Amino acid sequence: MRLGLNTFLVSPGFTDADLPLIATFEKYGAQLVELAIVEPASVSVSKLKSALASSRLEQPVICGAFGAGRDLRGSPSEVANAIHYVSELIEMAHALGAKIVCGPMYSRTGRSGAHTAEERESQFDQIALGLEKLCGKAEDSGIILALEPLNRFETDCINTIEQAVEMIDRVGSDALKIHIDTFHMNIEEADSGAAIRQYAEHIGHVHASASHRGLLGEDQVDWTGVLGALHNVGYEGDVVIESFSEDNQVIAKAASIWRSLYSSPEQLAVEGLQFLQKTWQQIEQSKGQTV
Repeated sequence: MRLGLNTFLVSPGFTDADLPLIATFEKYGAQLVELAIVEPASVSVSKLKSALASSRLEQPVICGAFGAGRDLRGSPSEVANAIHYVSELIEMAHALGAKIVCGPMYSRTGRSGAHTAEERESQFDQIALGLEKLCGKAEDSGIILALEPLNRFETDCINTIEQAVEMIDRVGSDALKIHIDTFHMNIEEADSGAAIRQYAEHIGHVHASASHRGLLGEDQVDWTGVLGALHNVGYEGDVVIESFSEDNQVIAKAASIWRSLYSSPEQLAVEGLQFLQKTWQQIEQSKGQTV
């Protein structure tokens, strides 16, 4: 299992100007960088490959951002925009040697409203058609698309792991997995550890995020339960810390970050990585003692 950091921690969208973050994240102790790509045209793949090759963080993860105009259950133009955008992310991932493209790619973040059962069924069918096209491209490139359920305040579409599995079953592609996020699970899952154990075979990526988006371990997430469940099911993928700073006004507004939750991104990164490593080691030791 690799521990990493998402670039949203310090940047509202990764661009060439953020290339120094790769060395910075390596200094913080990360084993990988998750690149939050808002606009693919703002990133030179050749420069990014060079920066990664100069570090020990050579296999990144690509994280998508699904704002206005990118919506697989939206208008024809919104659907086309979303498919084009995710296709670009798949191509970038393939060029960089990455294996995961993650995020809530089924709909525009922030879209919410009440729907009848018939309307929801129609929307899920429309999303599945878009994901089928994207999964075909992902399969050809050896890329996994990981769907991230969001809490009810950020989407009315896919809030739980169970709902994500429903979509995966509709699409029927081995390239489609779940991207779980402890922040959202803390709101929507009755028991995060139980949900992980129940749907373990579908989990392709993990975001570690505190219940208040601040320092890991100083919040309400049951970290021993979550990491213990991942250990129990033999999860071998990546665990990436995702948080946001109120200094990044665009992201802060979208994520409702209205106050300072830590002294600096470095503090959150370094202490968060240390916390995850220590908790994982404690779980391993406890398992060894009970065998």
